[in-house]
Amino acid sequence: MEEKIKVLLVDDQPLLRMGFRLILEGEEDIAIAGEAVDGLDALAQTAALKPDVVLMDVRMPNMDGLEATERIAKDYPETKIIILTTFDLDEYAFSGLQAGASAFLLKDVAPEELVQAVRLVASGDAVVAPRVTARLLETYVRNGGAGNRSQPAETPHDPLLDDLTPREQEVLRALAEGLSNAEIAHRFFLSEATVKTHVRRILTKLHLRDRVQAVVYAYETGLVIPSQGLDY
Repeated sequence: MEEKIKVLLVDDQPLLRMGFRLILEGEEDIAIAGEAVDGLDALAQTAALKPDVVLMDVRMPNMDGLEATERIAKDYPETKIIILTTFDLDEYAFSGLQAGASAFLLKDVAPEELVQAVRLVASGDAVVAPRVTARLLETYVRNGGAGNRSQPAETPHDPLLDDLTPREQEVLRALAEGLSNAEIAHRFFLSEATVKTHVRRILTKLHLRDRVQAVVYAYETGLVIPSQGLDY
């Protein structure tokens, strides 16, 4: 029998933690490893429990979820983090992705979407809610980031992009659309194993942590132009 996906719940509101626990504990392949009430507690629990996935609130006392996300992503790269937000265009969600989160979810997410998100992030295969994630990235890249600048900053060409083959650049653009390995394989008539090899080489060449960081990179470097070819 395969090992269960270990999830750490991080939120300063007990009722929210209880709600997420009730949803996830009903799944045979998911186990709640523990709970944390703020960012500092999340760091301690992650060190002790080594969860596969952390559901991370943002606004918490003592240490907020963004700082906790950045530190966990750095110190425990095998642990994937899902940022919990109130609005789908919340600047905290974008900052969370930059800090190393693998995805974000709305706090009023449907139970089946929560379960699917945990599984997807644990597998490392796909960006959760790709269209929403793409819209979030577009908004903040177009606005020059999460600050208040009204005009986007000019994006200098990153010489690391020149190290990618034409196929790898195509795969990176597909990643930025939120496509899974299977969808990329179907689009380019490749095997999933070949796609995985391309993704691994892209991450290595660009010095990126995971697929989501690749998506952020694609928008920030101008490889993907905001609103180009995306249908909402």
